[in-house]
Amino acid sequence: MPKQFAPPARADEFGRVALSSAFGTTVEYYDFLLYTSAAALVFPHVFFEGLPHSTGTVLSYVTLLAGYLARPLGGILCGHFGDRLGRRKMLLIMLAIKGCASTLIGALPSYAILGAWAPVLLTLLRVIQGIAVGGDWGVRRRSASRRPKRADAASSPRRSSPSRPRCRSWVPAPAAGCPTGSDGAN
Repeated sequence: MPKQFAPPARADEFGRVALSSAFGTTVEYYDFLLYTSAAALVFPHVFFEGLPHSTGTVLSYVTLLAGYLARPLGGILCGHFGDRLGRRKMLLIMLAIKGCASTLIGALPSYAILGAWAPVLLTLLRVIQGIAVGGDWGVRRRSASRRPKRADAASSPRRSSPSRPRCRSWVPAPAAGCPTGSDGAN
């Protein structure tokens, strides 16, 4: 059976998609700011009790790193399933997973209650959150790049430049979270 492609987006739809993409990015960076601040100031005392403060801070930042290392997997998974189930459905699933993981991180009991399971669960939730962010980023990036075709597209220097890369989804991998699965479909 031939692959079905969605019709091009209308101009009013593009504005809504661009606005929601910008909002999602803002929320993501706000979460990054909060988590990084908490990793430096709070997590060493809550999740890594009994260790020197510097060691607890480094281990807190390792949980932050675990989330970043999981992002490419989220992009690949979401791209794969986004082509089969639909990008909008995957976006909603990734947003729900990200919200649940963030809520559970906030409600996670401390080392004094759970013992060694507290940092393990914190890292696991951060990995789940990283997978969701990687998938969410890929879907938002792909949705925002689907612009309506214009009649004067050939007159645009960006579109007609011979030096323009053929793959319009190229972005530096560390900055993008490597969402290769969702952009590699077209």
